[in-house]
Amino acid sequence: MTKENFKTLEIPKNYKPKKSEPYMCPMQLAYFYNILTAQKEELLSERDSVLNAVRLADKTESVGVGDESDNATYNQDITLDLRISERNNKLLAKINAALDRMDSGDFGYSIVSGDEIGLQRMLARPLATMTIEEQEEYEQRKN
Repeated sequence: MTKENFKTLEIPKNYKPKKSEPYMCPMQLAYFYNILTAQKEELLSERDSVLNAVRLADKTESVGVGDESDNATYNQDITLDLRISERNNKLLAKINAALDRMDSGDFGYSIVSGDEIGLQRMLARPLATMTIEEQEEYEQRKN
C-alpha cells in the first residue's frame, strides 16, 4: 500500500491506532489525516464567520447605528475576533505543515532527530513535531 492511500482509506468507525500496528502505517495515517482535515475545515469555516462578523461590525459602525457604548462593544468584539482569527491562522499553518509531513512520509517523526515521536504523543497532540524529550529540552532553552 502506498503512502498516498491514507487519504482515501476508509477506517472503521471506532478505530483507534494501536501500538501493535506498524508505526504510522496507512491506517494510522488515515486516522490522523481525518482528524487534521476536519480541524482544518472547522478553522476555515470559523475564519469565514469571523471575517463576516468584522465586516458587519464595520458596516454598522460606519452607518452610525448605536451610541458610543455600542460602538465600543463592537470595537472590542472586532479586536477579539481578530485575535482569535490570528490564533486560528497560526493553527491552520501548523495543520498544513502536518499534512505536508504526511505527504512526504515524515509525519510522526521528529524534525530534530528523525526519531519516532511515539503513538501516545501523536494521539495526544497530532501536531507534535518533536519527541517529548526534545520538546522539554527546547522549552528549557527557550526560558
